[in-house]
Amino acid sequence: MRNKYLNPPQMIMFLYMGILLIAAAAVDMNLVGLVNDALIKWAMNGVIVLSLIPMINVGAGRNFGMSIGLSAGLVGMIFAVNARYTSWQGFFTSVFLGMAVAVAFGFVYAKILNQLKLNEEIVGTFAGYSFIPIMNLFYTFAPVSNRQMLYPIGGQGLRPKVNLDNYFGQVLDHLWQIQIGQLVIPLGLLLFFFAIGGGLWLFSKTRTGMIFSAIAENDRFVKLSGIRVNRYRTIGIVMSTVLAAVGVVVYTQSYGILHLYDGPFMMSFPAVSAIVIGGASPKKATVANALIGTFLYQTTYLLSIPVANALLIPEMAEILRTIVTSGIILYAFIFERKDTRNEAHQK
Repeated sequence: MRNKYLNPPQMIMFLYMGILLIAAAAVDMNLVGLVNDALIKWAMNGVIVLSLIPMINVGAGRNFGMSIGLSAGLVGMIFAVNARYTSWQGFFTSVFLGMAVAVAFGFVYAKILNQLKLNEEIVGTFAGYSFIPIMNLFYTFAPVSNRQMLYPIGGQGLRPKVNLDNYFGQVLDHLWQIQIGQLVIPLGLLLFFFAIGGGLWLFSKTRTGMIFSAIAENDRFVKLSGIRVNRYRTIGIVMSTVLAAVGVVVYTQSYGILHLYDGPFMMSFPAVSAIVIGGASPKKATVANALIGTFLYQTTYLLSIPVANALLIPEMAEILRTIVTSGIILYAFIFERKDTRNEAHQK
């Protein structure tokens, strides 16, 4: 049976985090500063991880094609920055425009996945990879007039990176900050993150949310009950795409730089890794899985590099971090497969 609280991958990650914290204290690192950064990384990445929940719960697999939704959010930010909107006007314009574009992208994405059931993760991966070059063409020919976004020579095509300091960079991070000594709690950012998580939790209790779970468990039985499975799968896929668009806006405003072109290329893999570490199964994911998994993955990622830099030669830091975190993620997938088989035998 699945442990209700902690599974072995989570315990390993907590142990690994504890070792990193002890090592950081031993080399006189600023632990309070690390906590500050950990809170920001948890929330800025958390909305992207939460976006996986609807697709998993409706039985459409983990969203390896997340870059489709991320690209929608980038489009929203491009037009907000081009209009020179600042502060909250720029942030909410990016969110709402990104959501509108994501609905259209998500509907087409859902049509593709509904035609290729049982292969959603493979199809999603290739769809996401294929969508990046299409968006690169858009970035090259986008009708943008803000010179700060264009290449200085020729004036055609968006820059790969656009600084948001003069627009809406860190607008959520600075909202309602609570300072306790050196500890700075980004309350506004955390509340936005928790609000979306709370909304998803409430949605799971609705009739539609319960139908999602039933479809993931046995879509044939649900179909025999007269429920239009493809309709609800489309809703779940569009929801995930829209939340991914919102997530990349939250991530980008914290990061302070709008990263275009291949920026969203690999963002799906850390998100999927985080929710798997959090205890999500292939057909069931909860808000708690996303919260725990994002905290564990992002905090260990944050701690690994400075600790390895202090204790080893700098060139070894990234190598060691990749080996340890990737190994733990691989173990999480193996544990998940064993757990699924055990549940199937018990039934």
